[in-house]
Amino acid sequence: MLKQYRLRNYNFRLILYVAALTVLGILVIGSARESVQNKQILGFALGLIVMVVISLMDFSFILRFSWLFYLLNIILLILVKVMGDKTNGSVRWIEIAGLRFQPSELSKLIIILFYAYFFMKYQEQLNTVKILAASFLLAGIPLLLIVKQPDLSTTIATALIFAALLFIAGLSYKIVIGVLAVSIPSVVVFISLILQPNQKILDDYQYKRIMAWLQPEKYADAAYQQLNSKMAIGSGQLWGKGLNNSEITSVKNGNFISEPQTDFIYAIVGEELGFVGAVTVIILLFFIVLECILVARKAKDLSGRLICCGMAAWIGFQGFVNICVATGLMPNTGLPLPFVSYGLTSLVTLFMGIGFVLNVGLQPRKYGMGDT
Repeated sequence: MLKQYRLRNYNFRLILYVAALTVLGILVIGSARESVQNKQILGFALGLIVMVVISLMDFSFILRFSWLFYLLNIILLILVKVMGDKTNGSVRWIEIAGLRFQPSELSKLIIILFYAYFFMKYQEQLNTVKILAASFLLAGIPLLLIVKQPDLSTTIATALIFAALLFIAGLSYKIVIGVLAVSIPSVVVFISLILQPNQKILDDYQYKRIMAWLQPEKYADAAYQQLNSKMAIGSGQLWGKGLNNSEITSVKNGNFISEPQTDFIYAIVGEELGFVGAVTVIILLFFIVLECILVARKAKDLSGRLICCGMAAWIGFQGFVNICVATGLMPNTGLPLPFVSYGLTSLVTLFMGIGFVLNVGLQPRKYGMGDT
C-alpha cells in the first residue's frame, strides 16, 4: 500500500496553488461570516493531513476497493433520505457519531475513483452496449438519489464529471457525435417545455431561479441575490474595499447577500479584493486544473489519467459555474466555489482528491528506449 517515491516527482506547485487559494478563501470567509472562519481553518489543516497521507499511498491499491466505496456511497445517500437533516427545504446532510457531513460532495470523489477502476478494467470493451449500459446504470443510481434530495445542481455537476471520465476513457467519436445529434435538439425542447408557466418538470424553486435569471425585473424576489452579487463585484473596482471593511456602502455589510460565505463567496471576493482579487481566484483555479491535466499526461495507466482528469473536470466545471452564477451569466445553482467557499465536507473531499492526483504524479509512466 505504501511505496517509496522520489521527492522530485512530488508536485509542490499544485500544493502551492491549492494552499494559496484555500488561504484566500479563509480570509474572505472571515470577512463574510467570522463565526465560521475557525471551522474552515480546521478543515484546511485536516485536508492537508489527509492529502499528504493519501498522496503517499498507492492509488492502484486503493482502487481495488472501488466496489466497496461505491456501495458505501449508495448507503450514505440512502441514509440521507432516512435520517438526514432538512435545511432550506432540502435534505442533504447526515450526522454519524457526532460528525455532520454532506454525502453528495463525497459522491463526486467516489464516482471518480470508481470509474477510474471500472473503465480501466473494461478498457477494451468500453464501446460495447453491455459496458456502456452498465456504466450508465451504475452512475444513474447515485445520481437519482442526489436529485431526490433535491439537489439538481450537484446532480448535474456529478453527471458532467461522469461524462468527462467516459470521454477520456476512450468513448468512440461516432457515439459522441450521435449523442450530440440527439441531445442538442432534446435540450432545446426541454428548455422550451420548462419555460411554460404550468410546467411540471422542475420544482417551483428551480423554475423561479431560471425565470429570475431570464426576467429579473418580473421575478425580483428570486433575482435579488444575483443582482446584489453583480452590484457587489462591480463596486469593488480595481483593488476592492478591503477585507473586514466597515463601509456603509458595502453590499455585504448591508446583508444584501444571504449565505455570502458559501454560494456567493465570489461576490465578497469581488467587492473586498476588487478586480485583482477576482482574477487571482480565476488564475489559481486555472493553474490547479492545468496541473491536474499535466499530471494526467504522465500517468502510468488509464486509471491514473482518469483520476487526474476527473479532478480537473470537477474543479474546473464547478468553479466556472459558481463564478458565472455570481456574475449573472447563469441561473442560480447553489454550487460552492472549490477551495474558497465555506464547507468542511467540500474542502476536505477536494483535498482528498488532490492527494490522489499527487500520488498519480509520484508514479509517472516509464518510457522505453524507443519512446519519446
